[in-house]
Amino acid sequence: MCALAAAALTLPLLGAAPSEARPSTARLQQAFSAAAAEYDVPRSVLLGVSYLQSRWDAHGGAPSVTGGYGPMHLTDAEAALAASEHHAEGTEDPRGDDARPALRPEERAPRTTGLPDRLTTLPKAARLTGLSPELLREDPAANVAGGAALLAEAQRRLGEPPSDDPADWYAAVALFSGADDSASAAAYADEVYAVIRSGEARVTDAGQEVALAARPDLAPDTSALDRAGLRTASAAGTECPRTVSCEWIPAPYEEFGDGDYGNHDRGNRPASQPIRYIVVHDTEGAWEGVLDMVQDPTYVSWQYSLRSTDGHIAQHVKAKDVAWHAGNWYVNAGSIGLEHEGFLAEPDAWYTEAMYRSSARLVKYLSKKYDIPLDRQHILGHDTVPGPTSGTIPGMHTDPGPYWDWAHYFELLGRPFEATAGKNSGVVTIRPDYSANRPVFTGCESAGEPCATHGSSAVRLYSDHDENAPLIKDVGLGRAPTTGVNDLSSRVSTGQQYAVADRWGDWTAIWYLGQKAWFRNPAGQPAAVPSKGLVVTPREGLESVPVYGRAYPEKEAYPEGVPAQAVSPLPYTLPKGQKYVTGGKVPGEYYYAVTFDEASHRVVTGKDLYYEIQFGHRVGFVRAADVTVTSS
Repeated sequence: MCALAAAALTLPLLGAAPSEARPSTARLQQAFSAAAAEYDVPRSVLLGVSYLQSRWDAHGGAPSVTGGYGPMHLTDAEAALAASEHHAEGTEDPRGDDARPALRPEERAPRTTGLPDRLTTLPKAARLTGLSPELLREDPAANVAGGAALLAEAQRRLGEPPSDDPADWYAAVALFSGADDSASAAAYADEVYAVIRSGEARVTDAGQEVALAARPDLAPDTSALDRAGLRTASAAGTECPRTVSCEWIPAPYEEFGDGDYGNHDRGNRPASQPIRYIVVHDTEGAWEGVLDMVQDPTYVSWQYSLRSTDGHIAQHVKAKDVAWHAGNWYVNAGSIGLEHEGFLAEPDAWYTEAMYRSSARLVKYLSKKYDIPLDRQHILGHDTVPGPTSGTIPGMHTDPGPYWDWAHYFELLGRPFEATAGKNSGVVTIRPDYSANRPVFTGCESAGEPCATHGSSAVRLYSDHDENAPLIKDVGLGRAPTTGVNDLSSRVSTGQQYAVADRWGDWTAIWYLGQKAWFRNPAGQPAAVPSKGLVVTPREGLESVPVYGRAYPEKEAYPEGVPAQAVSPLPYTLPKGQKYVTGGKVPGEYYYAVTFDEASHRVVTGKDLYYEIQFGHRVGFVRAADVTVTSS
């Protein structure tokens, strides 16, 4: 197809004058129809693939975490290999165990053997359509045409004729994923066809109304995938649901140097201690480099990595073992860590629907297997893990950041954040409209400079019911609060729950870090919904109670040969009269594992009990003996 014909196909669709008959909100839907007709691809297939890539959003021309553009997520990630993995940044000790010397991973050059095909689909689409790369990045209709051309080319390579029947396009859809193994490609195609069967309809981030009619009886022909020449990847050894593609790429448990070992600890969970948390990270690095690092015994570890382009999962550490990832040993000892491929090609980059869905399937599986509650005090962001001691607070990590769509993630988990109480409830669940909620952040590219405008899960907090009032200060950080993208001191996140402290017109105040913190919450565009929940407050007779970053046992609980760990409070208190939502009671517990020889490993459980609470942006712990628990 020549460039002139391609331009005729795409440019009028989104560049038409308002006086034309076509409704302005229907242009993207028309673009799918036009591209499907031009390239002999069933429109339902094109819509299904695009939904799994981007939910039909254009993201204002900004690239995804792997340099993907537009509704079809056409990739052009030349800069991806320049990224560094986020455990090498900042001052956080990923292990978070002060019984051992701090672990400080060193930044290293990532693999430089070139980009895989899955990260270079936009240049290929440009060659197939004759459209310029710039147009494919910036014009959603051109981007859709590029995706249709790639699907048609995949069908041709398979030796399959064009067909109006979407059942005949399964293998081409699988190849579109860019996966190099048959299991990943098939899992991607299965997800696309699940979307086609269920149907979808939504208004995109650009205000376009797009719909895909349900085809509940559609049964694709999967046989052509056998002729695609993809490698076979074994799921043997993995702990994954059957509905995702998963392979075993182990992190090494090896001894090296002068008694050093890495990059995780052997355990016997959940028999030895419960798995209470799942920690969501983003890598700030490209897939190939991240896999190199987790296979280095001198580096750190996590249980699973998830690939952005197709949602493929690699497991590195068994769930029974303790990985070094969260920066807090108490959390590490009771958690499973998930690293999501997150290359920030540009500020405010976005995550693919394929990765969100694969991650949600994995989390639902792990939640059911280990009885982990599906809420924000157990499905933690790395940014909600508390510093274990006062000195560690400033160096704790802030991923996956304000642009991770927690509302959509929990919808995929089957636990959407909904109102569960009346309008004057004593607890609220933070839940802004992700697309419409666009707080100003700074520092994405350079200090103090505004980030690109973007939808967000975060809501900003003020010291009074006035946007000109000072921001809430976190005394643990030891600095004035800012609007910096990595400054968590004065913001809350979707799904987090807080006790209501006051109301004033369109404003709601919550108890936060021992203070009354205000956020705008107008009825017409609410930032939170009324909820029920259990809250803690200091027991009668106490003016305040200390807050801890870990729930360690009392000194008397440690047996001979296991050094007692300090139960040191953070620089915060929970004052009399304030209330904080609790995620439940936990025992004082410490996993002693400081040597390569597993014979010395021991789980110490004390008599002291704690409550986990949503104290600020991060969670914290208070002694059960210090507080009273009531229903909101």
